[in-house]
Amino acid sequence: MRTVRTTLVAVTAVVLSAALAGPALAAPRDGGEHGATREAIEAAVKDGVPGVTATVGRWSATAGVGDLRTGSPRSPYDHYRVGSITKTFVSTVLLQLESEGRLSLDDTVDKWLPDVVRGHGHDGRGITLRRLLNHTSGIYDYTSDDDFGRTYFLADGFLKHRYDTKSPRDLVAIAMRHAPEFEPGASWSYSNTNYILAGMVIEKATGRPYAAEIRDRIIEPLGLRATSVPGTRVTVPQPSGRAYSKLAETTTGPTYDVTKLNPSLAGSAGGMISDSADLGRFYSALLRGRLLPPKQLAEMKTTVTAVGWPDAGYGLGLIDRELSCGVHVWGHGGGIHGSRSEAVTTADGRHTLAFNFNGDWSGDSDAVIEAEFCGR
Repeated sequence: MRTVRTTLVAVTAVVLSAALAGPALAAPRDGGEHGATREAIEAAVKDGVPGVTATVGRWSATAGVGDLRTGSPRSPYDHYRVGSITKTFVSTVLLQLESEGRLSLDDTVDKWLPDVVRGHGHDGRGITLRRLLNHTSGIYDYTSDDDFGRTYFLADGFLKHRYDTKSPRDLVAIAMRHAPEFEPGASWSYSNTNYILAGMVIEKATGRPYAAEIRDRIIEPLGLRATSVPGTRVTVPQPSGRAYSKLAETTTGPTYDVTKLNPSLAGSAGGMISDSADLGRFYSALLRGRLLPPKQLAEMKTTVTAVGWPDAGYGLGLIDRELSCGVHVWGHGGGIHGSRSEAVTTADGRHTLAFNFNGDWSGDSDAVIEAEFCGR
């Protein structure tokens, strides 16, 4: 949907040559009731996405290619970078810590990270952890910094710096060079810096890396075998396709293979890897109450108005979207170089959809969600 365009990578629209990414739909593994969804992922390929993989429960389908050079198809089992879907995992851990009495979402950022949020009007003494998680903190988004954008999102910079390691403090320091977007609580603005700070709070509260907490609290208990927090690892586990980007502010010009990169530039705001089946299991378990007590799940589902995101509310790392047919789905989307993903479920956790585009400049992800839940 429109909401997840505001992620680690700005997404624009273009059409790839059909010769590069002709539709190659795989047969579904069961049933034929997802015809509209199959048509929607084929349409994304016709619009220029090299390849798509999608899973709904036990049903999966693919379209297009996973490798533009070899023409090999995408697989239902592809691992891919999930971008800001990472935020739901991070928020879940913080809410678990709250349920254990180890912190409160009404704690200030400064209580856990003294003097980290300071500069140009930022002040962590007046920002709560809750405001980090629902993006009402006003903290500047480090990915909006012009120098960061030139270095990591445009071709000349990315090809030189794709393997750089950035620490969480490095990323927060970039944000602190700018003024806040607004006073804490005065409005809403999506900021990746919020979740870099949330990961830092997890580490301070537990004495362990946030990645270890996600692994021990979510990945292993749910048996998410394709899900990982790669840290600084530049590769994506097999099986996987390639990831492609224009690395430009325009939608023309060469297409670059951006599969390998150091995900520390995204960190706890968007660095994770998963596959479609795992994402479905995660959101189903979350909404069914397997990961959080009722009080914390209710907190997570308490939304605020997401300014500029029609028909959506933002909770604590969880988005509530009302579709054209009136159905509400809960989940998150994510984008990072060469990868755009969505994972949503109905409120009862019974109907899940997760999918990935292996290009970051084209395709209508909203249409895939509408097709699955509204049949059009």
